Amino acid sequence: MAMMLQGSIVGVSLLLVMLLLILFLILIACKPWRFFSSLSSPSRTLKVGELARPLVLDDANARDQGNEITRSNDLEGAYSQNEELLRPPRTHGLKHKQRLPSASPQLNQGDSVVLDVLPDQIEEFSVGQTFRRLTLTERLAEVIADQRRCLSLEVISGPSCGLRCSVQSTSASRLPLTIGRVSSDLILKDSEVSGKHAMINWNADKNNWELIDMGSLNGTLLNSQPIGHPDSGSRHCGDPVELSNGDIITLGTTSNVHVHVTSKSGSQTPFSVGMASDPMALRRGGKKLEMEDFGAFGICDGHGGVAAAKSASKMLPEKVASILSDSLVRERVLLQHDATDVLRVVFSQTEADMNNYYEGCAATLLLVWADSDESFFAQCANVGDAACVMNVDGKQIKMTEDHRVSSYSEKLRFNETGEPLRDGETRLHGLNLARMLGDKFLKQQEPRFSSEPYVSEAVHVKQASSAFALLASDGFWDVISAKKAVQLAVQAKERDSPDGDNAAEKVANILLTEAKTLRTKDNTSIVFLDFDRKFRISSKADS
Repeated sequence: MAMMLQGSIVGVSLLLVMLLLILFLILIACKPWRFFSSLSSPSRTLKVGELARPLVLDDANARDQGNEITRSNDLEGAYSQNEELLRPPRTHGLKHKQRLPSASPQLNQGDSVVLDVLPDQIEEFSVGQTFRRLTLTERLAEVIADQRRCLSLEVISGPSCGLRCSVQSTSASRLPLTIGRVSSDLILKDSEVSGKHAMINWNADKNNWELIDMGSLNGTLLNSQPIGHPDSGSRHCGDPVELSNGDIITLGTTSNVHVHVTSKSGSQTPFSVGMASDPMALRRGGKKLEMEDFGAFGICDGHGGVAAAKSASKMLPEKVASILSDSLVRERVLLQHDATDVLRVVFSQTEADMNNYYEGCAATLLLVWADSDESFFAQCANVGDAACVMNVDGKQIKMTEDHRVSSYSEKLRFNETGEPLRDGETRLHGLNLARMLGDKFLKQQEPRFSSEPYVSEAVHVKQASSAFALLASDGFWDVISAKKAVQLAVQAKERDSPDGDNAAEKVANILLTEAKTLRTKDNTSIVFLDFDRKFRISSKADS
């Protein structure tokens, strides 16, 4: 009995071994692990021949292949058509990572590279979205941002007058820069200045410098306006306030600090630029914009508030950049030496996009472009009473037209409408300006108000010419005539050394000081451009 049981066990064991052997042979033949390998690696495999093609095609490649080349995408098997390549491809919401086999430093034909598609920060991205070239306006925004990288402070009044300090936005270890009586980066020996009075920091998100009151006892003023915490006794920090070139910071009552913002690179500019503003001026809008062969300079002076001036000073250069981004328009201006149509469209589009119904502003915009022989052309457009005058080889040229209600040109325009001014009438609905940007509510009530700009003839500044342009708000022209202003500028240039640092800015400040001496009663902003070759220096300023 025992022998029979033992024989049965041996037979069953042999049967199990045979079944396992058969199962093992079946596994080797079918290789089911291939399916598990493909499931564990969802990324598609690219052959070496495919990797040689760019993920984003440039214009030339796209045209050669008839714009029909597409690239597979692992997101639901969709396809994304490739457009232009301006710089290394930037994918919105996707990150591409190449993984090369570590054991094989060289790839042979038939080897593969795995392209992983990994989710990055969630953004607004849709399958099939195309890459686009940065617009000229976007590139210009980067240029403007770069102009604001360096900050210099100079104490111009108070016990520490003459003290200077500077910092760059890239010097993270030196930021924020503190101002105070003790243990600060800029130490002011003034009893009215707190130990830690104020600080300045770089805002990378907004690309600007910001001033913050640190809860000082005697307060901080920026251009004569308090910036501290509303509760003066709380000793809490105030809100950040943007700093611009030419601003005046007042700590206590006697210490004034002049702000100078320049480019980190300080690259050579074709002419010298200087800007100055009265510290009391909240409505100034002097602005410089660099763009290939063109430059735009302007003054916006508001009434009824600051909103319209701020909107116009932002929109005008953006419109210039947008219109001149069209190569055909740009070439036509360079060929004809005339930008009349461009300037008219700039003002028309700015007026259309402004949403200022109860505020308005005068606006003067000077467009400058270079010629092939290193000479310049300058043309101006304006509404209101912020004027521009040029001096070329001793000849004075008026570049703007006065649009006050009582001016001769506006009286003629009113007569042509069939609604002339009444005797002694110098204002319409309380305003002394007949042309402006904004004030849309008044324009609906009074059709004689206009935003149509006056556009000057283009002025040719030859390579050997001695020339400059002066733009200023009405606060300057109320106390100084154009002839007197030109004389002051010429005298200031003659007193300054040709190699002097910031020569144009010194001229602008001399003119501003003269207007204040003559007791101007209005906000005053000045932009001074010097085309004189012997005065052309590395100077970038932004007001």
